[in-house]
Amino acid sequence: MNEPAELDLPVEGGTLRVLRFGEGPQTALAAHGITGSGMSFRAVARHLPDEWSLFAPDLRGRGGSADTPGPYGLDRHAGDLCRLAEHLGDGRPVALTGHSMGAYTALKAAARRPGLFNRLLLVDGGLPLPVPPGADPDAVLDATLGPALARLGRTYGSDEAYVDFFRAHPALGPHWNADIEAYVRYDVTGTPGARRSKVREEAVRHDGRDLLTSAGSFGAALTGLGVPARLLHAPLGLLGQEPPMLAASVVEDWTGGPGRLPAELVEGSNHYTILLGTAARTVAERFVALGG
Repeated sequence: MNEPAELDLPVEGGTLRVLRFGEGPQTALAAHGITGSGMSFRAVARHLPDEWSLFAPDLRGRGGSADTPGPYGLDRHAGDLCRLAEHLGDGRPVALTGHSMGAYTALKAAARRPGLFNRLLLVDGGLPLPVPPGADPDAVLDATLGPALARLGRTYGSDEAYVDFFRAHPALGPHWNADIEAYVRYDVTGTPGARRSKVREEAVRHDGRDLLTSAGSFGAALTGLGVPARLLHAPLGLLGQEPPMLAASVVEDWTGGPGRLPAELVEGSNHYTILLGTAARTVAERFVALGG
Protein backbone atom coordinates (compact mmCIF):
# COMPACT_ATOMS: atom_id res chain seq x y z
CA MET A 1 0.00 0.00 0.00
CA ASN A 2 1.05 3.61 -0.39
CA GLU A 3 2.53 5.17 2.72
CA PRO A 4 0.57 8.05 4.24
CA ALA A 5 1.06 11.69 3.44
CA GLU A 6 2.30 13.68 6.44
CA LEU A 7 0.53 16.97 7.19
CA ASP A 8 1.05 19.56 9.91
CA LEU A 9 -2.33 21.00 10.85
CA PRO A 10 -3.02 23.85 13.29
CA VAL A 11 -4.30 23.32 16.83
CA GLU A 12 -4.19 25.56 19.87
CA GLY A 13 -0.61 26.53 20.62
CA GLY A 14 1.01 24.78 17.67
CA THR A 15 0.47 22.06 15.08
CA LEU A 16 -0.17 18.32 15.07
CA ARG A 17 1.42 15.88 12.67
CA VAL A 18 -1.43 14.13 10.87
CA LEU A 19 -1.08 11.05 8.68
CA ARG A 20 -3.42 10.94 5.70
CA PHE A 21 -4.30 7.52 4.30
CA GLY A 22 -6.29 7.59 1.06
CA GLU A 23 -7.54 10.30 -1.26
CA GLY A 24 -11.33 9.89 -1.19
CA PRO A 25 -13.88 12.59 -0.33
CA GLN A 26 -15.34 10.76 2.70
CA THR A 27 -13.42 11.94 5.77
CA ALA A 28 -12.53 9.88 8.84
CA LEU A 29 -10.60 11.05 11.90
CA ALA A 30 -8.85 8.47 14.10
CA ALA A 31 -7.23 8.83 17.55
CA HIS A 32 -4.54 6.38 18.70
CA GLY A 33 -3.69 4.83 22.05
CA ILE A 34 -1.67 6.18 24.95
CA THR A 35 1.83 5.21 23.71
CA GLY A 36 0.93 4.98 20.03
CA SER A 37 0.83 7.11 16.91
CA GLY A 38 -1.35 7.70 13.90
CA MET A 39 0.46 4.82 12.17
CA SER A 40 -1.55 2.39 14.31
CA PHE A 41 -4.43 2.90 11.84
CA ARG A 42 -2.45 1.81 8.76
CA ALA A 43 -4.18 -1.57 8.48
CA VAL A 44 -7.67 -0.18 9.12
CA ALA A 45 -7.14 2.50 6.46
CA ARG A 46 -6.14 -0.10 3.89
CA HIS A 47 -9.48 -1.88 4.36
CA LEU A 48 -11.60 1.25 3.90
CA PRO A 49 -13.33 1.77 0.54
CA ASP A 50 -11.56 3.94 -2.04
CA GLU A 51 -13.92 6.87 -1.43
CA TRP A 52 -12.50 7.33 2.08
CA SER A 53 -9.59 9.33 3.46
CA LEU A 54 -8.51 8.54 7.00
CA PHE A 55 -6.67 11.25 8.93
CA ALA A 56 -4.79 9.93 11.97
CA PRO A 57 -3.07 12.58 14.11
CA ASP A 58 -0.12 11.95 16.34
CA LEU A 59 -1.49 13.32 19.62
CA ARG A 60 0.54 15.82 21.64
CA GLY A 61 3.66 14.20 23.05
CA ARG A 62 3.75 11.41 20.46
CA GLY A 63 5.17 10.77 16.99
CA GLY A 64 5.58 13.86 14.85
CA SER A 65 3.72 15.88 17.50
CA ALA A 66 6.19 15.01 20.28
CA ASP A 67 7.31 18.63 20.53
CA THR A 68 3.84 20.19 20.35
CA PRO A 69 3.52 21.90 23.73
CA GLY A 70 1.20 20.80 26.53
CA PRO A 71 -0.67 20.88 28.69
CA TYR A 72 -1.67 17.29 28.01
CA GLY A 73 -4.84 15.56 29.20
CA LEU A 74 -7.85 14.02 27.51
CA ASP A 75 -9.79 17.27 27.36
CA ARG A 76 -6.86 18.88 25.57
CA HIS A 77 -6.67 16.02 23.06
CA ALA A 78 -10.45 16.14 22.57
CA GLY A 79 -10.19 19.84 21.80
CA ASP A 80 -7.51 19.05 19.23
CA LEU A 81 -9.76 16.46 17.57
CA CYS A 82 -12.57 19.01 17.37
CA ARG A 83 -10.22 21.55 15.80
CA LEU A 84 -9.06 18.98 13.24
CA ALA A 85 -12.66 17.99 12.47
CA GLU A 86 -13.52 21.63 11.79
CA HIS A 87 -10.54 21.94 9.46
CA LEU A 88 -10.97 18.62 7.65
CA GLY A 89 -14.76 18.59 7.47
CA ASP A 90 -15.02 22.04 5.94
CA GLY A 91 -18.57 22.46 7.21
CA ARG A 92 -19.56 18.78 6.99
CA PRO A 93 -19.47 16.25 9.86
CA VAL A 94 -16.72 13.64 9.77
CA ALA A 95 -16.57 10.03 10.93
CA LEU A 96 -14.70 9.56 14.22
CA THR A 97 -12.97 6.57 15.78
CA GLY A 98 -10.48 5.99 18.55
CA HIS A 99 -8.52 3.07 19.99
CA SER A 100 -7.73 2.57 23.68
CA MET A 101 -6.97 6.03 25.14
CA GLY A 102 -7.95 7.44 21.76
CA ALA A 103 -11.44 5.99 22.27
CA TYR A 104 -11.81 8.03 25.47
CA THR A 105 -10.50 11.11 23.69
CA ALA A 106 -12.87 10.57 20.76
CA LEU A 107 -15.78 10.06 23.16
CA LYS A 108 -15.03 13.38 24.84
CA ALA A 109 -14.78 15.13 21.47
CA ALA A 110 -18.12 13.73 20.28
CA ALA A 111 -19.79 14.67 23.56
CA ARG A 112 -18.37 18.20 23.42
CA ARG A 113 -19.17 18.94 19.76
CA PRO A 114 -21.62 16.33 18.40
CA GLY A 115 -22.40 18.41 15.32
CA LEU A 116 -18.85 17.87 14.05
CA PHE A 117 -19.25 14.10 13.78
CA ASN A 118 -21.61 11.69 12.01
CA ARG A 119 -20.56 8.52 13.88
CA LEU A 120 -18.29 7.28 16.65
CA LEU A 121 -16.59 3.88 16.70
CA LEU A 122 -14.91 3.02 20.01
CA VAL A 123 -12.20 0.34 19.69
CA ASP A 124 -11.26 -1.43 22.93
CA GLY A 125 -11.75 1.68 25.01
CA GLY A 126 -14.18 4.42 25.96
CA LEU A 127 -15.93 2.71 28.89
CA PRO A 128 -15.27 3.88 32.47
CA LEU A 129 -12.55 1.74 34.05
CA PRO A 130 -12.97 0.67 37.69
CA VAL A 131 -10.03 1.75 39.85
CA PRO A 132 -9.72 0.55 43.48
CA PRO A 133 -10.37 3.34 46.01
CA GLY A 134 -7.15 4.99 47.12
CA ALA A 135 -5.07 3.37 44.39
CA ASP A 136 -2.02 5.29 43.14
CA PRO A 137 -2.69 6.06 39.45
CA ASP A 138 1.03 5.82 38.60
CA ALA A 139 1.26 2.38 40.20
CA VAL A 140 -1.82 1.28 38.26
CA LEU A 141 -0.23 2.57 35.04
CA ASP A 142 3.01 0.69 35.72
CA ALA A 143 1.12 -2.52 36.42
CA THR A 144 -1.20 -2.16 33.43
CA LEU A 145 1.00 -0.83 30.63
CA GLY A 146 4.07 -2.89 31.49
CA PRO A 147 6.37 -3.13 28.42
CA ALA A 148 4.69 -0.18 26.72
CA LEU A 149 5.92 2.14 29.48
CA ALA A 150 9.25 0.39 29.97
CA ARG A 151 10.47 1.18 26.47
CA LEU A 152 10.02 4.95 26.91
CA GLY A 153 12.97 5.33 29.26
CA ARG A 154 15.39 3.21 27.24
CA THR A 155 17.71 3.72 24.30
CA TYR A 156 18.52 1.11 21.66
CA GLY A 157 21.67 0.52 19.66
CA SER A 158 19.89 0.46 16.32
CA ASP A 159 16.49 0.53 14.68
CA GLU A 160 16.67 -3.25 14.43
CA ALA A 161 17.17 -3.51 18.18
CA TYR A 162 14.08 -1.39 18.68
CA VAL A 163 12.11 -3.61 16.30
CA ASP A 164 13.37 -6.69 18.14
CA PHE A 165 12.04 -5.27 21.42
CA PHE A 166 8.56 -5.21 19.88
CA ARG A 167 8.99 -8.64 18.28
CA ALA A 168 9.45 -10.02 21.79
CA HIS A 169 6.16 -8.49 22.97
CA PRO A 170 3.71 -11.35 23.67
CA ALA A 171 0.76 -9.51 22.10
CA LEU A 172 2.65 -8.55 18.92
CA GLY A 173 5.42 -11.04 18.16
CA PRO A 174 3.18 -14.04 17.36
CA HIS A 175 1.15 -11.87 14.97
CA TRP A 176 4.02 -9.96 13.34
CA ASN A 177 3.21 -8.40 9.96
CA ALA A 178 4.10 -5.41 7.78
CA ASP A 179 1.61 -3.12 9.53
CA ILE A 180 3.10 -3.79 12.97
CA GLU A 181 6.62 -3.25 11.62
CA ALA A 182 5.63 0.04 9.94
CA TYR A 183 4.05 1.18 13.21
CA VAL A 184 7.21 0.37 15.17
CA ARG A 185 9.65 1.95 12.70
CA TYR A 186 7.59 5.14 12.55
CA ASP A 187 8.02 5.52 16.33
CA VAL A 188 11.83 5.40 16.49
CA THR A 189 14.04 8.51 16.66
CA GLY A 190 17.30 9.70 18.22
CA THR A 191 20.98 9.63 17.40
CA PRO A 192 22.86 6.62 15.99
CA GLY A 193 23.57 4.14 18.77
CA ALA A 194 20.96 5.76 21.05
CA ARG A 195 17.68 5.25 19.29
CA ARG A 196 14.50 5.70 21.31
CA SER A 197 10.74 6.08 21.12
CA LYS A 198 9.28 9.41 20.00
CA VAL A 199 6.71 9.19 22.81
CA ARG A 200 7.21 11.48 25.80
CA GLU A 201 6.76 9.65 29.10
CA GLU A 202 5.45 12.76 30.83
CA ALA A 203 2.60 12.95 28.32
CA VAL A 204 1.75 9.28 28.86
CA ARG A 205 1.71 9.58 32.63
CA HIS A 206 -0.32 12.79 32.59
CA ASP A 207 -2.89 11.30 30.22
CA GLY A 208 -2.95 7.98 32.06
CA ARG A 209 -3.68 9.61 35.40
CA ASP A 210 -6.41 11.62 33.72
CA LEU A 211 -7.96 8.51 32.19
CA LEU A 212 -7.95 6.58 35.47
CA THR A 213 -9.52 9.39 37.51
CA SER A 214 -12.19 10.51 35.03
CA ALA A 215 -14.68 7.63 35.11
CA GLY A 216 -17.55 9.98 35.90
CA SER A 217 -16.96 12.16 32.86
CA PHE A 218 -16.86 9.13 30.55
CA GLY A 219 -20.10 7.81 31.98
CA ALA A 220 -21.81 11.15 31.48
CA ALA A 221 -20.55 11.36 27.91
CA LEU A 222 -21.82 7.87 27.08
CA THR A 223 -25.21 8.54 28.63
CA GLY A 224 -25.79 11.77 26.72
CA LEU A 225 -24.06 10.85 23.45
CA GLY A 226 -25.68 12.55 20.46
CA VAL A 227 -24.07 10.64 17.55
CA PRO A 228 -24.50 7.03 16.35
CA ALA A 229 -21.93 4.95 18.22
CA ARG A 230 -20.66 1.39 18.55
CA LEU A 231 -18.04 -0.44 20.62
CA LEU A 232 -15.70 -3.12 19.31
CA HIS A 233 -13.72 -4.91 22.02
CA ALA A 234 -11.06 -7.61 22.17
CA PRO A 235 -11.19 -10.79 24.26
CA LEU A 236 -7.47 -10.54 25.09
CA GLY A 237 -5.54 -7.70 26.71
CA LEU A 238 -2.31 -5.76 26.47
CA LEU A 239 -0.12 -8.85 26.89
CA GLY A 240 -2.07 -10.96 24.42
CA GLN A 241 -3.89 -12.91 27.10
CA GLU A 242 -6.72 -12.51 29.58
CA PRO A 243 -7.83 -10.29 31.20
CA PRO A 244 -9.01 -8.03 28.37
CA MET A 245 -8.67 -4.25 28.45
CA LEU A 246 -12.43 -3.98 29.03
CA ALA A 247 -13.69 -6.54 31.53
CA ALA A 248 -16.87 -8.42 30.62
CA SER A 249 -18.64 -6.88 33.62
CA VAL A 250 -17.77 -3.36 32.45
CA VAL A 251 -18.97 -4.08 28.92
CA GLU A 252 -22.19 -5.58 30.28
CA ASP A 253 -22.83 -2.48 32.41
CA TRP A 254 -22.76 -0.14 29.40
CA THR A 255 -24.01 -2.19 26.46
CA GLY A 256 -26.67 -4.59 25.31
CA GLY A 257 -29.94 -3.07 26.52
CA PRO A 258 -32.46 -0.75 24.84
CA GLY A 259 -30.87 2.64 24.28
CA ARG A 260 -27.48 1.33 25.34
CA LEU A 261 -24.24 1.31 23.35
CA PRO A 262 -24.18 -1.51 20.76
CA ALA A 263 -21.11 -3.70 21.22
CA GLU A 264 -19.32 -6.54 19.45
CA LEU A 265 -16.59 -8.86 20.68
CA VAL A 266 -13.97 -9.26 17.93
CA GLU A 267 -12.92 -12.88 18.37
CA GLY A 268 -9.27 -13.81 18.01
CA SER A 269 -7.94 -10.31 18.68
CA ASN A 270 -5.99 -8.70 21.50
CA HIS A 271 -5.74 -5.06 22.49
CA TYR A 272 -3.22 -4.33 19.72
CA THR A 273 -4.13 -6.76 16.95
CA ILE A 274 -7.72 -5.51 16.89
CA LEU A 275 -6.13 -2.64 14.90
CA LEU A 276 -2.88 -4.12 13.60
CA GLY A 277 -3.90 -7.68 12.77
CA THR A 278 -6.50 -9.41 10.63
CA ALA A 279 -9.27 -7.86 12.76
CA ALA A 280 -8.50 -4.50 11.11
CA ARG A 281 -10.85 -5.51 8.29
CA THR A 282 -13.69 -5.92 10.80
CA VAL A 283 -12.94 -2.52 12.31
CA ALA A 284 -13.03 -0.87 8.87
CA GLU A 285 -16.25 -2.64 7.87
CA ARG A 286 -18.07 -1.70 11.09
CA PHE A 287 -16.84 1.87 10.84
CA VAL A 288 -18.29 2.26 7.35
CA ALA A 289 -21.54 0.47 8.25
CA LEU A 290 -22.12 2.63 11.32
CA GLY A 291 -23.04 5.57 9.12
CA GLY A 292 -25.57 3.58 7.09
